Amino acid sequence: MDAVTISPKFQVVIPLAVRQALGLKPGVKMQVVHYQDRVEFIPVRPAKTLRGSLRGISTDVARDSDRI
Repeated sequence: MDAVTISPKFQVVIPLAVRQALGLKPGVKMQVVHYQDRVEFIPVRPAKTLRGSLRGISTDVARDSDRI
């Protein structure tokens, strides 16, 4: 696990291994979430990158009779 230091301007540098694993590039927008006792950074991805990600998923689900 890598550790980072918060600068006097409250900035952090994301470690190289993490940037490479997530494919982060300069200018990528990140969502910042406060969750319990930690801070999470989530890359904002365009909706187009999700295309085809649900291929093969079963669409056979039980439906309420008033929703058919």
